[in-house]
Parts: sequence; C-alpha cells; structure tokens
Amino acid sequence: ISICRDLPNIEVITFSVNGISDLEPLHQCQNLSELYLRRNNIRSLDELFYLKTLPRLRVLWLAENPCCGPDPHRYRMTVLRNLPSLQKLDNQAVTEEELSQALVDGVEITAPPARSSVENGWSESTASSAAGSTTEPESELLSCSLEEANKTQEELDMKPTPRDKYSSFSSQETDCSCKKRNNVLNAILLLMKELDAEGLEIIQQTVARRLQAFQKKELQEE
Repeated sequence: ISICRDLPNIEVITFSVNGISDLEPLHQCQNLSELYLRRNNIRSLDELFYLKTLPRLRVLWLAENPCCGPDPHRYRMTVLRNLPSLQKLDNQAVTEEELSQALVDGVEITAPPARSSVENGWSESTASSAAGSTTEPESELLSCSLEEANKTQEELDMKPTPRDKYSSFSSQETDCSCKKRNNVLNAILLLMKELDAEGLEIIQQTVARRLQAFQKKELQEE
C-alpha cells in the first residue's frame, strides 16, 4: 500500500484481502473516488482519519475488517459521520436520513490512530472480542479461491474469471504464489489507469512478446 504515496492522481484502488492495517499512505491520493478494502486487518476506525482529507471519495468498501466491531449500526454511523461525502458504503447506497442520524450516533474521529502493539478498536473491552471474531485464520488468508479472485475483478468492473480457465484458483489451494500473483495482477491493473496511450501501447507490445515466448515454450515441451 505504500506505493500509493507515489500515485497522487489515482482514482480507484482495490486492496481487498491483503492483510492491510495502516491507511496512512492513502492520505495523499487527493483524486481517489473509489476505495475497496474488504477483508483486511484494519483494527481501528481511527484509520478513517487519513481518508477525511480525500475530497472526491464517494465509494468505500470496508466490510469484514476487525474495525467493523460487533455493532453494525455504530460502525456505519461512525464511518458516515467522518466521511459524509460517501455515496456508497460496503456496496449499500448512503441515504440522507443516515447522514443525519450519523451526526447523533456516529463517533467523530479527530486524531490518527496510536501505533502500538495492541491497537484500539471500539474500546479496550470490545477490541479483543471484535478482533477475535473477525480475524481470518492464517491458512484462510493464504488461500486464494476463485470466489475471492472474481470479487476483486467485480470491484474493478471486470469480467469474472471462468472456473475452467484458471484451475489454480481452487478453494483448497494455500500456496503463497497464487496470492502473490493476484496481488501483482491487481497492482498492474491499478497502475495502468495512470498510463497514457503511448504507455498502454508499450504494455501491449510487452504482453504480446511474453505470450509468444510462453507459447513457444509450450510447443517445445510438447
């Protein structure tokens, strides 16, 4: 996520299922309009402090993080109180009634999160229970199912991956190389949005050469 410090003009970011816990690198992305952070390791809603300075942020997907806590209403109200410009939160449209209610039920975040060995969640008493109920087992974090791959592509408005095309996207697969491949793919797709026509042509030519090399290698092996 630290790469975002060098991408001030980026408009859409999807970092779902990446073990992210710190949103500080995002505060310089002033053109960011859509941010997908589903199923990470964000433990404190104080991380929203770094998003409050983003004037164009309209879509946020933060569900399935420890910071969501045991109270869905309080979580949603707190997010909307601090980010009142949102039009959609966790794939649900934001209403005017919710924005008004957020001023009453939401918690105002005025300072960045304290970095410590144990970060604060809703409170000291609820942070441990929230983390314990939502933290993913290590084996599950390492797995990369077809469902998760398609979810990320859905967030990017891409066509889902056919099940018979990439057999390695198995719900039982726990190989780190698969997760790494997905991370690299997502990073490339995001960075492509920063390229002009000339840059995209270079990417296209490079991909064509790589595909030819793979096809040639397959023919030789046969």
